[in-house]
Amino acid sequence: MRILLSYILILVSFYTTAQNRYTSTNKKAIKSYEEALQSFNKMDYTAASELMLKAIKYDDKFIEAHIVLAEIYVESGNRIKAINSYRSTINIDPDFFPGIYFSLAQLEMMENEFDQAKIHLEKYLNYKNLKPVSISRAKHKLKSCEFAIEAIKNPVAFNPINLGENINTEYDEYWPTLTADEQTLIITRLVPKNQKEISLVENKKAGDEQSKKIIPVNIQGLKNVQEDFYISIKENDIWAKAINAGEPLNTDRNEGAQTILVDGRIMYFTACNRVDGKGRCDIYVTHKNGSEWTEPINIGAPVNSKFWEAQPSISPDGKTLYFVSNRDGGIGQKDIWMSNLKKDGTWTKPFNPGEKINTRGQEQSPFIHPDNRTLYFASEGKIGMGGFDLYKVTRNDDGSWSDPVNLGYPINTAHNEIGLIVNAKGDRAFFSSDRFTDKGRDIFEFELYKAARPQAVSYLKGRVYNADNKKNLFAHFELIDLDTKKVIMNSESDSVTGEFLICLPTNNDYALNVSKEGYLFYSDNFSLKGTFEISDPYYKDVALKPIKIGEKIVLKNIFYTTDSYELVERSIVELTKLTEFLVSNPSLKIEISGHTDNVGTPEYNLELSANRAKSVYDYLVNEQINPERLTYKGYGETKPLSANDTEEGKAENRRTEIEILK
Repeated sequence: MRILLSYILILVSFYTTAQNRYTSTNKKAIKSYEEALQSFNKMDYTAASELMLKAIKYDDKFIEAHIVLAEIYVESGNRIKAINSYRSTINIDPDFFPGIYFSLAQLEMMENEFDQAKIHLEKYLNYKNLKPVSISRAKHKLKSCEFAIEAIKNPVAFNPINLGENINTEYDEYWPTLTADEQTLIITRLVPKNQKEISLVENKKAGDEQSKKIIPVNIQGLKNVQEDFYISIKENDIWAKAINAGEPLNTDRNEGAQTILVDGRIMYFTACNRVDGKGRCDIYVTHKNGSEWTEPINIGAPVNSKFWEAQPSISPDGKTLYFVSNRDGGIGQKDIWMSNLKKDGTWTKPFNPGEKINTRGQEQSPFIHPDNRTLYFASEGKIGMGGFDLYKVTRNDDGSWSDPVNLGYPINTAHNEIGLIVNAKGDRAFFSSDRFTDKGRDIFEFELYKAARPQAVSYLKGRVYNADNKKNLFAHFELIDLDTKKVIMNSESDSVTGEFLICLPTNNDYALNVSKEGYLFYSDNFSLKGTFEISDPYYKDVALKPIKIGEKIVLKNIFYTTDSYELVERSIVELTKLTEFLVSNPSLKIEISGHTDNVGTPEYNLELSANRAKSVYDYLVNEQINPERLTYKGYGETKPLSANDTEEGKAENRRTEIEILK
């Protein structure tokens, strides 16, 4: 707006200079006007407005004075008075300068006066000899006005709730980031650079009288500020007081715009003007081991460059990084870009996801949901409410993106909406805004209406430990779609605590494999096909058995056609894992055993179980596993794990196992 208004002022000055006169001949008015311009150039808006009002008092038809007064009001943050000044100009001479209609319409859109803005944009577009770029810009604004008028008539459900004083303070809080289990919240807070007093307040115990005497300075209006990370842990469904994350995450510079892996153990964030930076702002990564974060490192080229890279969002499998950059080769001023993690730990050359997401304007704050399909982001270049609006797109099975959907009013307004995230369950959103409080930007949450929700995601949470000595283990996880055989997620348990968290998107069936060198792998099955809503997550501790004679594991993702020994196609996932295990441990000899429930005669079940075990044996031999390392046997119903008096018990008894023989 400042650039556009300055442009208008230059054109008006040219117009009046060419005529060798102002629109006023009143010498006192002209004198006050020129003195006002001097104050305006010095950014003394109070004096400038007083002098300009004085000029208008001398001559209320002085068009230049009304136009510049509008700009003064814009610069000083008073849009209502700016609108009135522009309208006064139009009342004096409707055709004095067409550009006034465009600038007035922009201000009216910011004040939700979309009907008036529409009228003035249409008036502007009726003028001849407009530049093509001006016509294009005005038509875009007009479409946004029409969209906004209809959106206000059809509002979406929206009831934002402030996260409270444990999260929000008199300072600005923004960029919320949430773990999949919704137990850890990381935010960015803008605080004074001299944090001595603030740290004292934060670190004093509750009830300490000395701490009550220390009052932090007000951040509003201060230039000597910095962005730091603050972390809150949920206790009894209440967010605890957000605590400064400290070193090595926070420094005496700016750190912010963070994203974390779903389990909260890897964080990418933006840092600017660092010694090891490639450009003004770069993306860094840090890992959490136990309760400690590692020293952040610059993720380097080709993601970071001499350009501006910021606002990362990491996919739930940790394999794709979304970020914002003004690098060459984009569609607009700032685009959302993507890069994939290679097996060697480096990143691929970033690629642009295209015009379904990016425009000739600016895009910001990408957030890829834990379903790894739904992307939320902010754009000023798409049809919306006027500023940055929030949008949703979904990745199709072929990798393309759906058409963007505006999240609607009143989630989106004439203000700039940037930085929305959605919980794994998909029913609640979190964002930062200054439109509900006079304390600056606070973080809010709200129930996300159904049409804007992503695919719901559950999770499995627990601890990996040694089955013999109960010690915590660092182990590798793979979550595989049984239908597509694609690895949905790779992860590791914490190297100190053994804790893990794996996301489970709904409406799919999954195989889970947990492995560690020197141990038998663990397999599990999650059948979520046809499930679209999440009730309770899964909690399970995984005991890995050291490889030794006599140890057994159940292959939970080996499936057969009903009442048959024919392997079902989706068994390939587990059979592949078993093959890899035997290749990695060439000295092992195993027995493959088949087991049934008690339905049918014992003789029939014994034969069926033997044939099923042989099917696995034949598969492994076909995969070049030495048959001398393999034996197979059917046990029928003779070795049940559970009673056969329930369907669940029968299902547990129908199984394929392996046992280490040598």
